[in-house]
Amino acid sequence: MEHEHHHEHEEGHGRLISIIAAAVLLAGSYIIERNTAWTTWQYLLLYLIPYLVVGWETLKEAGEGLLHGEALSEDFLMSVATLGALGIGFLPGAETQFPEAVFVMLFFQVGELFEELAEGRSRKSIAHLMDLRPDTARVERGGKLQTVNPEEIKPGEIIVIQPGEKVPLDGIVLEGKSSLDTVALTGESVPRSVKEGDEILSGCVNKSGVIKVRTTKVFGESTAAKILDLVENAAENKSQSERFITKFARIYTPIVVGLAVAVAVIPGLITGEWVTWIYRGLLFLVVSCPCALVISVPLTFFGGLGGASRKGILIKGANLMDKLAKLQTVVFDKTGTLTEGVFEVTAVHPEELDETELLHLAAHVERHSTHPIAMALRNAYPKEQDSCTISDIEETAGHGIIARVNGKRVAVGNSKLMEKEGAKWHPCHHSGTIVHVAVNGEYAGHIVISDRIKADAQSAVEALKAAGIKKTVMLTGDQESVAKAVAESLKLDEYHAGLLPADKVQKVEALLQDGTLAFVGDGINDAPVLTRADVGIAMGALGSDAAIEAADVVLMDDKPAKIATAVKIAGRTLRIARENIAGAIGIKVLVLILATLGLATMWMAVFADVGVTVLAVLNAMRALKTTSE
Repeated sequence: MEHEHHHEHEEGHGRLISIIAAAVLLAGSYIIERNTAWTTWQYLLLYLIPYLVVGWETLKEAGEGLLHGEALSEDFLMSVATLGALGIGFLPGAETQFPEAVFVMLFFQVGELFEELAEGRSRKSIAHLMDLRPDTARVERGGKLQTVNPEEIKPGEIIVIQPGEKVPLDGIVLEGKSSLDTVALTGESVPRSVKEGDEILSGCVNKSGVIKVRTTKVFGESTAAKILDLVENAAENKSQSERFITKFARIYTPIVVGLAVAVAVIPGLITGEWVTWIYRGLLFLVVSCPCALVISVPLTFFGGLGGASRKGILIKGANLMDKLAKLQTVVFDKTGTLTEGVFEVTAVHPEELDETELLHLAAHVERHSTHPIAMALRNAYPKEQDSCTISDIEETAGHGIIARVNGKRVAVGNSKLMEKEGAKWHPCHHSGTIVHVAVNGEYAGHIVISDRIKADAQSAVEALKAAGIKKTVMLTGDQESVAKAVAESLKLDEYHAGLLPADKVQKVEALLQDGTLAFVGDGINDAPVLTRADVGIAMGALGSDAAIEAADVVLMDDKPAKIATAVKIAGRTLRIARENIAGAIGIKVLVLILATLGLATMWMAVFADVGVTVLAVLNAMRALKTTSE
């Protein structure tokens, strides 16, 4: 990869030098021609010097193309047109076209240089991801540290990562703590902290402390390697526009060559003005080169994919850009996608006691339970070490827990437990999980626990609507009341609660009737639905291999707002590609008509070809610049 990059770099330099040298030689030749009275042959030899300096590569490529049976390449079209322009001056009664011929070739090379620069910049935007991959890793072997190629390290070996180094392989932190810069993976600038026992992913940069890590995967399976693989293969999945261009070029080029020959020969036969019509035929060839299309459209998609990856959005192929831009429906999974998946106490409604006392009793009763609800109660009342005595703890699955706190019988659980205790409970108007508390059989009040909605979930839904999404839907296995509250607070169009993973697939199949559909999940159990949707989007997929495999679009962090960014980038990329197709074909057709009517000069022909290519390439470069969120 490095070698190839270096080679491309050198090629660009060589092209620039030959363009400058040829431009200087062309100017010199023109001055000599103006001030001398040589023969046509002498002028031809004079102009051949700048022509070969700048055009040698193109002539060579055209020759090789002919040998391989690819006669109708743009190099071939350019070679025929320029050699024809050089030769036209030898026809009786014709003016020489030497400077024009050299200029056409020169300008063609300028266009090629622009293309190389643009391609280089697109590659760089994807190459910033290549930096994910470190060249060396330090591994502990036989009590000593050895520096080796990361590919030689096996799972289970211990590696040491110093501050400032990239994490070479996925693993678990054994010793030390540090903060990690994950910007290359997620596009997110806030560092993540890691300590002993935490999972660590390759491609992050270790910022502060020395850490020892036990590797869990081989190099080729690690997160960084997978992401690189995804991005490198993305460009191979051609979009509809690119497929159209490939087919178009295959049909278009032979037609154009045929027309150019017809323009040169048929009127020549009729009028006998061979010089005029051969010149027009050559003009026709120069104008008709489809470089602008062939170069700029794939480049636009390449730029769009690179720009999205900078934002931590990996789109697995240019073909998905078409689908993302046409999205009608976005379906969300609830937990972990729209909500944090973290339970917390959101309301306390006491009857007999005050709020603190109610929380205090509930937390003590739940002190040994590992249930997420119990954790939420304990977090709400963290003062565990007080003088209370707790005894006789009895847990009833599906009901709750009863214990003696300072001699009082405290029951904490659902309405079924209250009925068993004979306490007169009443429902709550808040949505969430309601935990009732009874003391010595008397109802003491209840506590509401619910999952926290992600901070940017609401703005994400609004941004999707602004981006033209017709319908937003939420699917969840959670209960109706919780689903309803989340859907209402986020202003979603539809929600379906109490679903099993198989039900989600059925719902998605039904919703697919409404147009192109994206399913957004956090990927742990969403693989079947991600695969079924037109576009599967996995969120926060750092570390979830199943999601990275099954999804079409991978958002590297947990922000739902990135979905709208992906839709915008896709729409913009497609718009730029369409502008390039329309602009290039429009200008070409116009100048072709002028060339046939004899109203176009060789200079206009050059603009129609190379000028349009340069404009299209510059336009394609806009796809790299991502709109700010």
